Amino acid sequence: MVEKRKFSQNTIAIIYDFDGTLSPQPMQEYTVLPEIGIPAKEFWKEVSRETKSSESEGMLVYMRLLIEKAEEKKVHLGRKELASLASEIKYFPGVESWFDRINKHVRENGNGKTKVEHYIISAGMKEILEGVSIKKKFKNIFASEYHFDHHGVAKFPKQLITDTTKTQFIFRINKGKQKLSESINQHTPEHDRPIPFTNIIYIGDGLTDVPSMTVTKQGGGHSVAVYKPNSPKGLESCKSLLSAGRVHFIASADYSEDSVLEKRMKLLLKSVITSIEYERELFACRRENDLLQK
Repeated sequence: MVEKRKFSQNTIAIIYDFDGTLSPQPMQEYTVLPEIGIPAKEFWKEVSRETKSSESEGMLVYMRLLIEKAEEKKVHLGRKELASLASEIKYFPGVESWFDRINKHVRENGNGKTKVEHYIISAGMKEILEGVSIKKKFKNIFASEYHFDHHGVAKFPKQLITDTTKTQFIFRINKGKQKLSESINQHTPEHDRPIPFTNIIYIGDGLTDVPSMTVTKQGGGHSVAVYKPNSPKGLESCKSLLSAGRVHFIASADYSEDSVLEKRMKLLLKSVITSIEYERELFACRRENDLLQK
């Protein structure tokens, strides 16, 4: 007797940008730049100048310059050193307890039948993110990476994540092909995707997240924009995203209990949980009547 197919699309994925979303400043400003002894403004200005003058990809410029500056200052930045520097990273209020509160909310409102997974997709450095205090809260972390030689010295970028290439990893989560060795180009029927777009929530902080927000929203998912507390510029940027229909909600990046962000996220999660319950019952009805897609 052939076992009937079971409903499997019961997972919610919350995807976070990192810099400006979970942490107020770019991660390099807490870690690598102070270690090398270079003022952040000076470094980013140099990156901007070279990017414009050479018409280069800004991400490649900053990753190469970090290697060059470290070499000039005779500072060794191996994997262990970069991970250890992550202890200097500061988070927005409530971030460190956020994930457990969200997990509990989904568990209770989904009656134990719905689960939630957290992901980071960042243009920042994976070697640093490997050392953050909240690493264990994430199912997976996708970020730019260096190739290290046999001496443990960073030589060149082996993985580059930009504003637009972030979207590749949303599809990887959607299709359940999270290893870079797995191709996502082959067609996967919607009912075979472990996390449909309707179960995805993307949280970012501005224009660099627009491609990811757009892809998520157009696929039937949900997007939220956050801004630094007490930042008029950040608020205006998020308002423009809301006005353009690129996000469903905006809120201050305050992850504390009972904050506006938490209230809106919990409301959004209830909506997604209800949608999953509907799809689960629809699946059961079709299975009972032998109408499931092959």
